[in-house]
Amino acid sequence: MGNTYWRCCRRRSSLLCAERASQLVEFAIALPLLVVLVVGIFDFGGALNLKGQLTNAAREGAHLASTLPITDIGGPSTPPITVSAVQNLVDSYLLRSEINDCGLGSASLVVGASAYSWTAQTNTGCAGNLTLTIDRAYMFRENSIDVICAHIEISYPYQWRFNSVIQLLIPGANYGAPIQITADSIMPNMH
Repeated sequence: MGNTYWRCCRRRSSLLCAERASQLVEFAIALPLLVVLVVGIFDFGGALNLKGQLTNAAREGAHLASTLPITDIGGPSTPPITVSAVQNLVDSYLLRSEINDCGLGSASLVVGASAYSWTAQTNTGCAGNLTLTIDRAYMFRENSIDVICAHIEISYPYQWRFNSVIQLLIPGANYGAPIQITADSIMPNMH
């Protein structure tokens, strides 16, 4: 009986060792996949949050632009005060939201497609170009009536953090080139 007992214990022990080893292997395989999943969730969440913040910044800029007169827009040589005010408001909104403004506050405004449209483009300290377009006379037709609006569009470079994690799993993999997240807002002019 004693001999049989020890043989049985040894068999159980080897079975327990084999079971523990298989659990360890399963954990070693599952852990990197879980890390990728968690980082992906945070990355997409960050992009979605940034999109919301950019939409709010565009909305603030469009609201200000819709309340300002367009009479100071005289020509393509220098940006009018009202357009610079919208640029400064969008820039300060980004900074208050702790978003890298990529140097938007000091970026030069250049006339766009019309004398009422201005664009600032910068990439200071960013993975790509941040573009702010301010159109003070954006028109659309609603019920056979032309409506003149302020249209603010922000295009922001978003750098994926997922690339650093995927390279740990697959060396040489290159995922995560910066993408442009775009947000815009349109509000009817009050003047």
